[in-house]
Amino acid sequence: MNKTYCPSLTEYKRRVSRVVNIGGVPMGGDYPIRVQSMTTVDTMDTMGSVEQTLRMVEAGCEYVRITAPSMKEAQNLLEIRKELRKRGCNVPLIADIHFTPNAAELAARIVEKVRVNPGNYADKKKFEEIEYTDATYAAEVERIRERFRPLVQICKQHGTAMRIGTNHGSLSDRILSRYGDTPLGMVESALEFLRLCEEENYYDVVLSMKASNTQVMVQAYRLLVQKLDEEGLQPYPLHLGVTEAGEAEDGRIKSAVGIGTLLEDGLGDTVRVSLTEAPEAEAPVARMLIDRYTGRAATARPIKPLVGEEPINPFQYFRRHTHEVVNFGGQNVPRVVADLSRLPHLEYGDLRAAGHLYSPFLDKFQMGDLGADYIYTGERPVPYMLPNGLKEIVTFTAWRDAGHRPEHYPLMTPDAYLATTPAQRHPQLNFLLADLAALTSEMLQHLRIDQTVVLTLETSNAHAMPELRRAFFDLINAGITCPVVVRRCYTIENPAQTQLDAATDVGGLLIDGLGDGISLCTDALPNQEQDAWLRDIDTLNQLSFGILQAARTRMSKTEYISCPSCGRTLFDLQETTAMIRKRTDHLKGIKIGIMGCIVNGPGEMADADYGYVGVGKGKIALYRGQEVIKKSVPEERAVDDLIELMREDGRWIEKEVLGEPVGS
Repeated sequence: MNKTYCPSLTEYKRRVSRVVNIGGVPMGGDYPIRVQSMTTVDTMDTMGSVEQTLRMVEAGCEYVRITAPSMKEAQNLLEIRKELRKRGCNVPLIADIHFTPNAAELAARIVEKVRVNPGNYADKKKFEEIEYTDATYAAEVERIRERFRPLVQICKQHGTAMRIGTNHGSLSDRILSRYGDTPLGMVESALEFLRLCEEENYYDVVLSMKASNTQVMVQAYRLLVQKLDEEGLQPYPLHLGVTEAGEAEDGRIKSAVGIGTLLEDGLGDTVRVSLTEAPEAEAPVARMLIDRYTGRAATARPIKPLVGEEPINPFQYFRRHTHEVVNFGGQNVPRVVADLSRLPHLEYGDLRAAGHLYSPFLDKFQMGDLGADYIYTGERPVPYMLPNGLKEIVTFTAWRDAGHRPEHYPLMTPDAYLATTPAQRHPQLNFLLADLAALTSEMLQHLRIDQTVVLTLETSNAHAMPELRRAFFDLINAGITCPVVVRRCYTIENPAQTQLDAATDVGGLLIDGLGDGISLCTDALPNQEQDAWLRDIDTLNQLSFGILQAARTRMSKTEYISCPSCGRTLFDLQETTAMIRKRTDHLKGIKIGIMGCIVNGPGEMADADYGYVGVGKGKIALYRGQEVIKKSVPEERAVDDLIELMREDGRWIEKEVLGEPVGS
């Protein structure tokens, strides 16, 4: 298969999509990448919806989506729209439709855009695997097309735009029976609807391929662009989003890994960051993600173009094949390296910034779930014994001057590496700090033979992720299997921006199976206080683990797949998520879905281990995977019952107090 999903793998070029006009705010083409979000107030609360919409617009939303689960909500969109226009707010409104074609047809006459989900718009989702013959499959497709056709005709007549938004978790039984729970199934689900739009000469369409799993989400969008090109369909604009990203840092990191990876490749015309927070909190995060690319083409350094085909499959996850060096590469999870080299002095207690907690009372270290695997101390090796399991990296000169200590591993420059013989290096593990330019034919020849090297890749290019990816391509094409640590340095003046930048730069590589370790460092001012340095190191260490988790490459903590609230939500999502997190955040690697209603219920949780889903006022359904275990649990008892379910499965462990957090 040709890989034409991306305008360029080495220079920043935005995909040129068809322009779709949405209420006077066009999307696609050369227009800026737009920001949108969704209201959380009950759609029948006209004034509440209006006030929240005004706050969202103030926060930077260029489109506002409102749920219309039935005819009465669809009709009330008219009242909301009238009141907004009366107040001088002309923001385009989008009706969000699930299950109810009649509501979509009514809303399309009122608002500027409707969003439909092919998986549940006149299609069946009963979690049954049904065997379809070609004839019965075709008949079912035709039935759905006839149910969808009136909406297309109404949109065309009224100048209303449409988003065909596939969600990974709500693929129909019919699609699942033929394509499985795959990116290809997601794409085909949307294309069935899109082909009908083109038959009706209706082109005001935006497409999205959302998933909570960032790997699936990225692969689906890429495959969609590829399929549009292959079938000769229009280059429709793309709405980017990670469903149910969650709250706080985890939600932002996960969103950046998924959305940022696609923005790096020039894909995306509008962005929605789905956080379990007030919708006005979403727009600034989306804006920070988008703004990285406004001047990218002008500030990026040219990267040598790729000769031949991309040596990885962008539509399916495969980790790059590597040989094992100590505990890097091979079957090992990606490792985290905490950079402590700028600290003026390093005491026992300071290792807490790298996730290793020292108790003076017990005179013992305890490693939390976010304990770094290695620390880099530069020219100043640690003057005491490190806790068990933690390893140290120092500069080559420090290693040499300290007498080639076996528990130290040297970090070498390309010049130092090429000037030494194997006998002058560490017998097991040597780190080589290099950028793309250092991967000369001579260097590649050495790396092909040396079984002790872990390459530490860095870049100073503004177009960082593609330059690092280009270096990986050189290694793959040269048949080199040494493990690679990705190193990025940031000035943490704005921690929120650093979080998004690092998640994009490193997460985008991990999504493609590239990288066996992560090393984030700060180049803050040298006269910074020790406590400030420790806070920065702690922030970057936690961020490293967060990125690995969001890219699904190392699960080190509980993952919460929680939907953003909307007018359908049956309980306070933020409060409930915080309560569940408080009681379960020590369950390493377990995925818990927290869904406000049945629309975002079992389907949208996709690959969660357990689910907590609103099914009525004060009533919760509890799931094990996709199977409902308890149907109508009173809300005040639901978290206890969820924990009991985990206990029955042997997956519950009691919480332990690990020690004092950094800065306490």
